[in-house]
Amino acid sequence: MDGKPEEAAIIIGVDTGGTFTDFIFKRGENWDVHKVLSTPSNPAQAVLEGLQQIAGSSPKLLVHGSTVATNAILERKGVRTAFIANKGFEDILEIGRQNRTRLYDLAYRKEPGIVSADCRFGVRGRILSSGKIWEDQTQEDLAEILACVMESKTESVAVCLLFSYLNPAHEKILGALLKDLGVEVSLSHEILSEFREYERASTTVVNAYVSPTVKRYISHLSCSLQADEALRIMQSNGGSISAETAMHESVRTILSGPAGGAVGALEMGKLAGYTKLIAFDMGGTSTDVSLIDGTLSLTSESNVAGYPLKVPMIDIHTVGAGGGSIASIDSGGSLRVGPESAGAEPGPICYGQGNQITVTDANLLLGRLVPEYFLGGQLKLKPSRLDRYFEEMSGKTGLSKLELAEGILSVANTAMERAIRVISVERGYDPGEFTLFAFGGAGAMHAAFLARILEIPRVLVPRNPGILSAMGMVMADIIKDYSQTIMLLQSASGGNELLDLFSSLRSKAKEELAREGVGERPIVFEEYLDMRYQGQSYEIIVPFDQSYADNFHLLHEQKYGYRNPTGNLEIVNVRLRARSVPQKPVISEINRGSEEIGADARLDVREVIFDSVPVKTKIVDREKLLAGNRIAGAAILVEYSSTIVVPPWAEAVVDAYGNLIMQFATDC
Repeated sequence: MDGKPEEAAIIIGVDTGGTFTDFIFKRGENWDVHKVLSTPSNPAQAVLEGLQQIAGSSPKLLVHGSTVATNAILERKGVRTAFIANKGFEDILEIGRQNRTRLYDLAYRKEPGIVSADCRFGVRGRILSSGKIWEDQTQEDLAEILACVMESKTESVAVCLLFSYLNPAHEKILGALLKDLGVEVSLSHEILSEFREYERASTTVVNAYVSPTVKRYISHLSCSLQADEALRIMQSNGGSISAETAMHESVRTILSGPAGGAVGALEMGKLAGYTKLIAFDMGGTSTDVSLIDGTLSLTSESNVAGYPLKVPMIDIHTVGAGGGSIASIDSGGSLRVGPESAGAEPGPICYGQGNQITVTDANLLLGRLVPEYFLGGQLKLKPSRLDRYFEEMSGKTGLSKLELAEGILSVANTAMERAIRVISVERGYDPGEFTLFAFGGAGAMHAAFLARILEIPRVLVPRNPGILSAMGMVMADIIKDYSQTIMLLQSASGGNELLDLFSSLRSKAKEELAREGVGERPIVFEEYLDMRYQGQSYEIIVPFDQSYADNFHLLHEQKYGYRNPTGNLEIVNVRLRARSVPQKPVISEINRGSEEIGADARLDVREVIFDSVPVKTKIVDREKLLAGNRIAGAAILVEYSSTIVVPPWAEAVVDAYGNLIMQFATDC
């Protein structure tokens, strides 16, 4: 879709979650939000329902963060997949690396692979590390492989041949023949043109495993759109791509929902004047955290459900603690929360159908949710359903109902605290230098307590925090990432040689972004090198400029504590990020008032439990607040997409853009 239709269409960002599917949309000059309950059995149903309610038959430009690829790999619900490698390398997926996630577990066993042994095949033909063909493929060998694939009754095939990133000739031949059979094909040189055959094979296999499922989902959505409408899919790297690209390279969408939240946090944080953020996204089923130190933290060494993925992703750490996380008692009598979730069906007990206590139920019992204002009053909570279930669990634990509820929140907070420490303290960052950026439907209810534990000085809660991931999707640039393994010693690499390599990648990026529909918008190129000291096993990503060697030494010292100025430097990969900037929301300042909140914003005063003590707490309508308003704790702020808890030892101020900046008493 070129610039003119985009301006006329209703721009819609969609984020599908475990409990709610969130929408942000622009009609005319105004941005608005919408939420519908998710439909786990068919996620597209909730998306289409929301689109119909928002836009009807009006033209649409849709940017969508999908959990389809994520769920397919986590729940092992991808398609039956075959794997083709060089003869003798069929078991590379089984062998993998010697890494063990539980080093001292004597009963440790690897998770079973997603490609069974009877679907792993070897083909003759060999390409050397120079890219030269040493042994050609024969028609007989190719016919034998095709017969094996047909007999295996697989729906998708991953092909990963040695050194195909240098010479993809053999993979291309196999790919063409397999497509003629009518199966989906993922070729490693197209998915990941880098060395390390195990990681390349794993990434390609995951792509083959989830792509048919993602393709069916996206095709279903696309069929509901008109010919002049566009559908874009959020990637894990913080940018969007066309639906066609996402169907072919579905592995790039594994973390698309959380990536939207990180992009939204970065943009809204910069607008509010904060560039050092810990993004804290607590939704219905999980909590996603990421560290933003002026820019998004990217990694090309991710692991999802035990499978290495080397596509660029925002560095996000996820734990199974959300509003719908289920509380239980383990075999030792200890209280547990999550990772199982009640999801949208049946949902928490207070939604009306659930029968297992969740974090949301505990918050409601303590008075931290206001039943009649939940989701703008559209979903009436049922506190009367809680007593029976809390009394039953109280009897098993010996705790009172209130003690049990606070215990549930404490356990959930501990899990989220550990997650934040992983992306901050364990990587050499002091949380006290950052602002906790809280969003998601439940994030603002727990943020103050986590900030106090971690000694984070302030919490920032944006407007409509429950919709921020969807907001991030319409804020995201159109991004394509490219990489190529080159294995050059820095002393032997001429500047012109590197410039030529980047020039080739730039040409490819321009062609592909044209197919992505960027129109006449300018393209920004970012160039990087993967570098290491000769003899090392892993690399550091360094921006490519005149001082890239000096920058490598500096980054190496920051990461590992030492540098070796006389050591030989090796350039392993060149990387190019190409981005185009689409139309984005313009965030306007809100009206200014005094420190005193207006009478129309004061809804009620109720007792809420904090630290086992009932405290008189103001109930405040956030939508009626003005810039400069100051709210002393204890207070509960209600709005359409979220509820915000300001404890007795905190106070909050509304900034010029409607963000809530929460700070704490020095002696808490």
